[in-house]
Amino acid sequence: MALTRSMLKGMGLTDEQVGAIIEEHTSVTSALKDQIREVKDQFDEYKEKADKLSTVEKELEELKKDVSDNDWKGKYDREHEDFEKYKNEVQSKEAETKVKNAYKKLLVECKVGEKHIDSIIRVTDFKDIKLNSDGSLDNADKLKERINADWDGFIMSEDIKGADIDKPPASNGGSTDGSSRAAELAAKYHDNLYGKGKEN
Repeated sequence: MALTRSMLKGMGLTDEQVGAIIEEHTSVTSALKDQIREVKDQFDEYKEKADKLSTVEKELEELKKDVSDNDWKGKYDREHEDFEKYKNEVQSKEAETKVKNAYKKLLVECKVGEKHIDSIIRVTDFKDIKLNSDGSLDNADKLKERINADWDGFIMSEDIKGADIDKPPASNGGSTDGSSRAAELAAKYHDNLYGKGKEN
């Protein structure tokens, strides 16, 4: 029940007494309200911190769980192993390319037709073909022998025989008796200039 002036006057108190009581009551209730506000503010602050702490503790527990669930050393070892495997594959491809290029040069040296070289490279097994430290093919002489034996049908011959100048081929339109068209035309030209010779 609220303390009012009319209630105090009803108790037979004078106006001065009522005023003094009301003033004292007001100062006390104001102080109490201030304290309540401070307590409420502190409570809200503590509640906010408690909520944050709860969230942080939850995150910490999840992190602990992740750390315990994940094998960091195992992950590192697997990634390192994958990297080494990739590096070896790259080095292997580079070495194979060098071997193929050296083998191409050897095919050219053996006079293999240029249009057949790529096809031969595609079907050749390079597993046993090695390079020396200077970049040349190991056992190059044996490889040449094998090339000459396996791909002799693709090796270009340097023995090109020219036409027999003592017996030139007949031209198109030549006579059927074996004389050339040029000889026939020369005879006609001679006949036109000097007349046809006597027949035997």
